[in-house]
Amino acid sequence: MWDIYEHKKVTKQLKKIPNEILMRYEKWKDIVAISGPEGLKLIKGFNDESLSGEWEGHRSSRLNIQYRVVYKIENEELYVKVFRVTPHDYRRN
Repeated sequence: MWDIYEHKKVTKQLKKIPNEILMRYEKWKDIVAISGPEGLKLIKGFNDESLSGEWEGHRSSRLNIQYRVVYKIENEELYVKVFRVTPHDYRRN
């Protein structure tokens, strides 16, 4: 089992996203909790990929055409830290 930690900004972001995306995010968390990031690679709809540039070391999963989850696997341990659930915009704020 993997633990999922959400950045404090994620709580605010989740209040603003459409219900359909929120349900998809909850499904994403279920998959990660059970099988980790490797489980995301088995489901092509999430289009899980590593990021480069300012976000090097992070990964992104697609929730729909517009929304993404940006996360990082810390120290190869069994937990995932979610940084963002936002429309497709990887600029750091």
